[in-house]
Amino acid sequence: MRLNEIEQAMLAGELGAPRQQAIEQQMAVGRMFDAPDFVEVSHVHVMGDTESLGEAGVAWLEQLATAPREQRRVRVPTVTDPRGIDQCAFRRLKQPESMAALELRAAAALRELGVLMTDTCINYQTVLPPVRGEHLAYGDTGSTIYANSVCGARSNFEGGPAALAAGLTGRVPRYGCHLDAGRRGTHLFEVRERPRNLTEWGALGAVIGRAAGSYWTVPVITGIDGSPTSDELKHFGAAMASWGSVPLFHMVGVTPEAPDLASVLDGPAPAATTVGLADIEALYAAFGRHEEKVDVVVFAAPQLSLVELQQLAELLRERRVHEGTALLVATSPELKAACDRMGITETIEASGAVLLQGVCFYQMYARELGVANGWTRLLSNSAKLVNIISGYGYEPVLAPMEVCVEAAVAGRMA
Repeated sequence: MRLNEIEQAMLAGELGAPRQQAIEQQMAVGRMFDAPDFVEVSHVHVMGDTESLGEAGVAWLEQLATAPREQRRVRVPTVTDPRGIDQCAFRRLKQPESMAALELRAAAALRELGVLMTDTCINYQTVLPPVRGEHLAYGDTGSTIYANSVCGARSNFEGGPAALAAGLTGRVPRYGCHLDAGRRGTHLFEVRERPRNLTEWGALGAVIGRAAGSYWTVPVITGIDGSPTSDELKHFGAAMASWGSVPLFHMVGVTPEAPDLASVLDGPAPAATTVGLADIEALYAAFGRHEEKVDVVVFAAPQLSLVELQQLAELLRERRVHEGTALLVATSPELKAACDRMGITETIEASGAVLLQGVCFYQMYARELGVANGWTRLLSNSAKLVNIISGYGYEPVLAPMEVCVEAAVAGRMA
């Protein structure tokens, strides 16, 4: 890889051991993907939940944090993905003190590195939305696909150590979505019927992601008349990334790089795969129903926007969650504070639901949560969550928000 003077100084250790370690790791990644050089990034989004880090990962962060201040501080704004513990609610969820203590240690070390503890996967909706052409280093799949596709920014999926390395060096290897060639459409999907709610948008993303099925594919979607909302595209992209490892899509007439079909394709258009409501219904059916009992209803993955939280509050107003069912809702700390101020938190929690901040369910030691609380049968409106959570010992079912709320109140699906 070609290195400029600053990168050579980092590699030589002239800017401290943390940056030297970081650029060595990045060069190994760059060589693997045939990156010719580095590209500077303007900001970073790093995963830092302790279920992923473990004791060894937290100790590594603490070791980095002992370096002299000028050597350890990130070079560009760096924010965090959801964490594993809500310090205000973990006892209520029967999470042990040891988990909370490990989270506090990780947060303290990250702050010493200059990381902003935003604790959100919807950073593009709350704290730092990207702009077209901006090079980034994003660690969450949902935030990466939104930044690439909806905003027209440029980022690969950067795992936790890779994203932190980008924060320390201010750059990433130039490959994949950072290249014009890596952003050209490879597969064409024609949507026959427009999704009717957020869950259907997520299901549509899951169907297309599963069909694309590769990090190196770039689906191009036609047939969507009129711009979807931010929340609709959020659920669509997050599910596509989860089901297909896809970091980028183009929606013709909607996303910024796709004013028309020709703009995102090289040569003739490939044969189109049609997708309709029948495919969405088939995805629903694959998860079945919980007619006997619902243990836990979860609204998360991605965290909810302020609009989604208001809608949920109205569905729960003057109602009570069944005593045998838990209802968990996750959002960012900034939006939790807004909900507190606007009375949304009061309405949601008056029903018996728990509004969590700075976490996402599958990053909260989900298996241990299920064992501690006796949860197996899970219901969610998130196509991303139901794809992930069965690996943690749950039996998930996918349903729209309204159906989820009715089941939470009744304790079972109607």
